[in-house]
Amino acid sequence: MDKSTFETKHVIDGRMHVSLKHDSAHKHVTGQAEYIDDIPEPAGTLHGGLGLSDRAHAEIVSIDLSAVKAAPGVVAVITADDIPGFNDVASTGQHDEPLLATTEVQFHGQPIFAVIAETRDQARRAAKLAHIEYRDLPHWTDIDGARENGAPFVVEPMTLKRGEPETEIDKAPLRIQGHMYIGGQEHFYLESHVAMAIPGEDDEVTVWSSTQHPSEVQHMVAHVLGIANNAVTVMTRRMGGGFGGKETQGNQFAALAAVAARKLKRAVKFRPDRDEDMVATGKRHDFRVDYDVAFDEDGLIHAVDATYAARCGFSADLSGPVTDRALFHADSSYYYPHVRLTSQPLKTHTVSNTAFRGFGGPQGMLGGERIIEEIAYAVGKDPLDIRKLNFYGQRGSGRTVTPYHQEVEDNIVARLVEELETSSDYQARRQAIIDFNADSPVIRKGIALTPVKFGISFTMTAYNQAGALVHIYQDGSIHLNHGGTEMGQGLYTKVAQVVADTFQVDIDRVKITATTTGKVPNTSATAASSGSDLNGMAAYDAARQIKERLIEFAVRQWKVAREKVEFLPNRVRIGSEIVPFDTLVRAAYYDRVQLSATGFYKTPKIHWDRKAGRGRPFYYFAYGAAVSEVAIDTLTGEYLVERTDILHDVGKSLNPAIDIGQVEGGFVQGMGWLTTEELWWDDRGRLRTHAPSTYKIPLASDRPKVFNVRLAEWSENAEPTIGRSKAVGEPPFMLAISVFEAISMAVASVADYKVCPRLDAPATPERVLMAVERLKAL
Repeated sequence: MDKSTFETKHVIDGRMHVSLKHDSAHKHVTGQAEYIDDIPEPAGTLHGGLGLSDRAHAEIVSIDLSAVKAAPGVVAVITADDIPGFNDVASTGQHDEPLLATTEVQFHGQPIFAVIAETRDQARRAAKLAHIEYRDLPHWTDIDGARENGAPFVVEPMTLKRGEPETEIDKAPLRIQGHMYIGGQEHFYLESHVAMAIPGEDDEVTVWSSTQHPSEVQHMVAHVLGIANNAVTVMTRRMGGGFGGKETQGNQFAALAAVAARKLKRAVKFRPDRDEDMVATGKRHDFRVDYDVAFDEDGLIHAVDATYAARCGFSADLSGPVTDRALFHADSSYYYPHVRLTSQPLKTHTVSNTAFRGFGGPQGMLGGERIIEEIAYAVGKDPLDIRKLNFYGQRGSGRTVTPYHQEVEDNIVARLVEELETSSDYQARRQAIIDFNADSPVIRKGIALTPVKFGISFTMTAYNQAGALVHIYQDGSIHLNHGGTEMGQGLYTKVAQVVADTFQVDIDRVKITATTTGKVPNTSATAASSGSDLNGMAAYDAARQIKERLIEFAVRQWKVAREKVEFLPNRVRIGSEIVPFDTLVRAAYYDRVQLSATGFYKTPKIHWDRKAGRGRPFYYFAYGAAVSEVAIDTLTGEYLVERTDILHDVGKSLNPAIDIGQVEGGFVQGMGWLTTEELWWDDRGRLRTHAPSTYKIPLASDRPKVFNVRLAEWSENAEPTIGRSKAVGEPPFMLAISVFEAISMAVASVADYKVCPRLDAPATPERVLMAVERLKAL
């Protein structure tokens, strides 16, 4: 084969920055993708069912489980007395979340016992037969109830302050005070929580868990069993969705399976029914935002004082960092000269709320956009004009410092908004909508362009680290393992692209393997949009080490200068000779070159002092902008999203196809949160929206009729991230605020745009109709 033929045939199919399909896409659509419930069960596998409380807050007076134990197929009933270690699965170390309740229950649906039976159906049926006597205690389930009852905070609140808001807020000519309720959200992953524990020799146990945080599951299982971490191996190949709901909430199912497996010396699987999953696991935090804003006649903000109160549930879980991040994003994309932001993480007698895509950021940002909207209606301007007037500035403008004293160094939000405003023909469409509304008695339209500025990094600095393991085998095939987990977002594909690109080989050479604590220890959760940033850099570090050894070997073996060694697609040029990649690898093996490496990465520059409210919690910011157009029926409150245009910043994309998919999915999920998805508890503290029949996620028919999504191809991360890319998991979620704001404009048209409608989220048809009627009465 001559050189030209070789060059033509070997075109690399593993580069960064190109669109490659998700590694499991064909398996997803054909049903071949293996999830935990698809794994062949070991002989004798038992199944678990949960015994749940039917009180919101009560003392347990007595428990009679005799009928449960006598039910068909029941092998054992697990209570807190059967836990050999600690009855605690609290992720924050506050020890406020028992695996199984003992003397008191604190929310309706709290696990009290577990049934282990021959089949899942038998376990679930038997769990209903318990006779439990309670003494009811006072309970409250929402933020207002918590405040009225003097509820404690589940964690210490945080305050962010810059300037002198206490005195400066009185000095501006205009001032508005108000409040806004922001609803929670159910994760509604396609695969519910599931865990299977298999006992091993001595105290060993292997746990297959649908979790975003295998290391935490490892820690929790060891904690509950009273054994060392090295005796527990956790495996996660893929999840059928996570969205933050599997960062901490999988702990209880894995721990229960492990306790039962150890007690019975048999494999045990827990897979709750959808209703049980929704009742017993945490959700996005509800918020109430109380704001006080001072501004001038042009709409320029002078001072902001706001309190973000959250329904946290009965225990801390991740409510501390969630409410912190809400404050970090309460400025949205705007500079507040004088500002004070305070969190109130309130205890309620509901399931403990947890991480959800955006992690408090969406709630914080929505509150910031409400402030903009209030100002716009007060001064009679287009909200977009108020947004642009208050944007953070460029370096040297004096308008770059956030409420937490981090400087915004990479601000591109104004450019994104300007480009989208032009490409979407926003101004002409807005005028056309105003003209339409003037002559339309029933159908009213609205349009809104909203920005996104989202900080990337875990605010807990220690979590910003990752490890990876890369092997090259003698035939040139590559084995990749890292601490990130795959929940459909394409992380495995992106990291494999990094490794393939480093060696300049086809991606088919890279075997993607299940995440396991047995290969890469002490990993962080795949969360905070940092999966590609952290694991991509760790995998690159491991691949780089092996590549350096191969280069050194080639220099020594071929006796050429280092610069004469060049990795080309699927081969290596060494001096004047071209050597296939696998040939070089085999030769290196026979020369006893180490072909395995562990990689490590920790995010630089970041630091945070929570008590002082100062630092650099974020490595960089990701930006975006969306224009949405809606139509509402003023007689019913129903609405349609007619069109959405998105321009989003992912830096230099590692995989544009996957990133566009993340932007589209994040937007639709955010739209659901702000429009159709409503959580409702009755006066007995029972979650009544616990199934698809009562909880409404967006359908395919709910997506915008016209949906235009583009990446900002000119963007490149100013920080040296992997391939100069930016995170894409969470930032697109907030693009959906454009839909909420567009609905608000349509409602405001009823009162000739003179009054801020003050819609609460979600803007369900009922809420839209009530807002329309309220404005008609003015």
